[in-house]
Amino acid sequence: MTDSLATPMIPVEAVAEPLPPPRRRSLFKRILADWSVRAGGGVLLLLVLVSLAAPWLGTIDPTAIDPGSGNLMPGTRGEFNSLAGDTFEHLFVMGTDSLGRDIWSRTLYGARVSLTVGVAVAALAVVFGMLIGLLGGYFRRLDSAIMRLMDGVMAIPGILFAISLVALFGGKLLTVVVAIAVPEIPRVARLVRSVVLTVREEPYVEAAIALDTPTWKILVRHILPNAIAPLIIQATYVCASAILVEAILSFLGVGLPADMATWGNIMAEGRAQFNQFPHNVLFPGIFLALTVLAVNILGDGLRDTLDPKFNKRGG
Repeated sequence: MTDSLATPMIPVEAVAEPLPPPRRRSLFKRILADWSVRAGGGVLLLLVLVSLAAPWLGTIDPTAIDPGSGNLMPGTRGEFNSLAGDTFEHLFVMGTDSLGRDIWSRTLYGARVSLTVGVAVAALAVVFGMLIGLLGGYFRRLDSAIMRLMDGVMAIPGILFAISLVALFGGKLLTVVVAIAVPEIPRVARLVRSVVLTVREEPYVEAAIALDTPTWKILVRHILPNAIAPLIIQATYVCASAILVEAILSFLGVGLPADMATWGNIMAEGRAQFNQFPHNVLFPGIFLALTVLAVNILGDGLRDTLDPKFNKRGG
């Protein structure tokens, strides 16, 4: 054979050298790569910043009454004459209600209330639901009694339970948060229980039990980490539902006090004059819908990224 047809010699080092392992994107990068997380999280972050900056963006006390500036249409420029004697020119971006209160300022401060209620309800529901789900799923003797109790709570409509609790203890912020959180606890508990029932049969959990590992270590180190992703996803849906329920309670007049600036209260006060002055209901309604939509989109994105059943992208 000629030299031109000779097989080229491959160095042994090149054959023996292993290929570099494929890079795996970090969890944070994978989450941010989802457009739903970016869109929902971006809108939600903007709403949080706007609510925090309400004292500077609103410029007017949301409870200040100006009878001479009642029912001004959006974009009207006029003088704000407060009962305290302060007078200054202000551009009523969203107009005023029948009492002359600035809808723009009230909507901004209402975002604070809605976001606070949503986060607080989600935190309470996740904490108590997680504890109940861990106990019910791991301890067989407690499972039946705990789940029957949760079924009983779920049988009561959430709105009716919240109305009853608020009517009994008064329309305080803490009462509203608890009234909305209690019906959400069974749903979180059942979710965690289903995870525990699956994980407790894994070989590494059985090995930990055989080694006489303390129960709390098994729950915290081996079982709870498997429930973190579902809990985060469920928390977003609970938060969105809580924001909507709080607005419904305030709209029905059984939520937070009427003098407090909340989206539900603003819409409730403006519904009587909706045909003539729709801005009293329209603008807080847009903020409410946008907030709930952003939280739901964020939850969908987190589900697609964290849940293996939906995550089809390679790491």
